[in-house]
Amino acid sequence: MRWELLSGGELELLDGFIAPGESELLFEQLSRVVPWQRRSIRIAGRMVAEPRLTAWIGDPGAVYTYSGRTNEPTPWPDALRALRTRLCASLGNEFNAVLCNLYEDGSSSMGLHADREPELGPDPLIASVSLGATRRFQLRHRKLHDQKLDLDLTAGSLLIMRGTVQSHYRHGVPKQPRVQAARINLTFRRILPS
Repeated sequence: MRWELLSGGELELLDGFIAPGESELLFEQLSRVVPWQRRSIRIAGRMVAEPRLTAWIGDPGAVYTYSGRTNEPTPWPDALRALRTRLCASLGNEFNAVLCNLYEDGSSSMGLHADREPELGPDPLIASVSLGATRRFQLRHRKLHDQKLDLDLTAGSLLIMRGTVQSHYRHGVPKQPRVQAARINLTFRRILPS
């Protein structure tokens, strides 16, 4: 499915980008090999614990700063390197880093935000792979409050954000108390040289 958004953004959802058996295996591998951490970030001027576990993985030099924290990349595990190769070939984009998010259950969340850091450049392409539990993805226009979209992202799905999505929209993963299982989300990016 594809959505042409106001203000020049584009969203595309490919359900089943990763087959069910492969998706389950990848979830189990990444649960074990990714160096998950719960760290603090700056929100509204104060430091708070992230409401999920994260890891920043990438090529040497792919340093990423967001929410008051500078992230030095850790090396690619084989399973993530293979997925990066597949995504680069499918999308014709050279990703050099991935932000890994582990939502332990429906109480883990990600507030509305935009990925507008300078090291991403203008209008970045971000490829978001979901594994594990189905979770709600929310997209909201910054100024036009009637321009919004809610999607349920299933295991193995690929969500692609292109164009001006990061400039004109915010996105997030709200709490869903009824969700009891874990979800891994992998957002592949291209970090530009400083």
